[in-house]
Amino acid sequence: MIDQDDIQTAIVNSSTFGRHFPELLERLEALGPVQRFQFDPEVDGETLVDELDEYPFIVASVTPHFPRVFFEENDELLLLARHGIGCDNVDLEAATDTGVIVTRIAGEPERDAVAELSLSLIMACLRDVVPGAQASKALEWEQRRHFVGRELSHMTVGVIGYGNIGSRVGEIISEGFGADVLAYDPNIADPVLEKAGVEPTHLHDLVRRADLISLNASHNPENFEMIGEEEIGLMKDGVYIVNTARGELTDENALAEAVESGKIAKLGVDVLQREPIREDHPFLELDNVIVLPHVGSYTERSLRLMDEKNVEDIEKVLHGTVPDEIANPDVLVRGTRAEVGA
Repeated sequence: MIDQDDIQTAIVNSSTFGRHFPELLERLEALGPVQRFQFDPEVDGETLVDELDEYPFIVASVTPHFPRVFFEENDELLLLARHGIGCDNVDLEAATDTGVIVTRIAGEPERDAVAELSLSLIMACLRDVVPGAQASKALEWEQRRHFVGRELSHMTVGVIGYGNIGSRVGEIISEGFGADVLAYDPNIADPVLEKAGVEPTHLHDLVRRADLISLNASHNPENFEMIGEEEIGLMKDGVYIVNTARGELTDENALAEAVESGKIAKLGVDVLQREPIREDHPFLELDNVIVLPHVGSYTERSLRLMDEKNVEDIEKVLHGTVPDEIANPDVLVRGTRAEVGA
């Protein structure tokens, strides 16, 4: 068991944890002191060590990156709980080597929330929702003649990444709108995709044939900027692209140039390679780009479940039991700093 005097939790770069459900923050504070930290997303590991070396528990957002040095030089850390699904900002190998448990949110809490935001961006792009609303507020009603959109039900949609969220996006589009869905996911066998009612294909075939592309893949070193100049060059003129997964999946400069040229008709993104957005980002200068501030999981249900999971992870480690959804399960075999057992 951990000494009660050592129970301190750092909330790192999370804008929502405990904000909407204070009772969950109070539940965490009942265990020990809780401190919020807001770091530059590109902060170095040594600075993180200096600031967080007294905290055995960390609830971490999608930024910053927690590198090897952070785990090797932070002797107090027992658990890093991601307030989200992805762990691409955590050096999981280093965490395992140093006996630190890393947990994440299961797919279910975010599945509908992110998929529905994908559809929101899709419909906003196809039907000029944002410029239409702006014209009405500016009393420019006559501008409506310019807002001639496309019908999703008569399009071919390519879904890149057909896992937890991508499969829900494809399901809504195919079953709800009756559109043809192409799916690319190298980690899922073709018969599984076919059974789901979509057509499996490879990346270049998908980008050639799709009228609209939805990015829903997790990020890893192999798919960094998987949508770049070459892939955009293969696309139809006037294609629509929506990304609610990770900004690292696309070459953002190439996307901006394609929007400016008209190759991409509309672009909707909830994620960027560097967050928050910088004032010199090329997307900000383009009328045909919708940029949201990474709010895919921001629904009442999803955020409550995420907060609850993080609190439960800490409680379980404190009681010597294994938390759910461990991102580095080998740590249980090799040994953890926290004495947990099944």
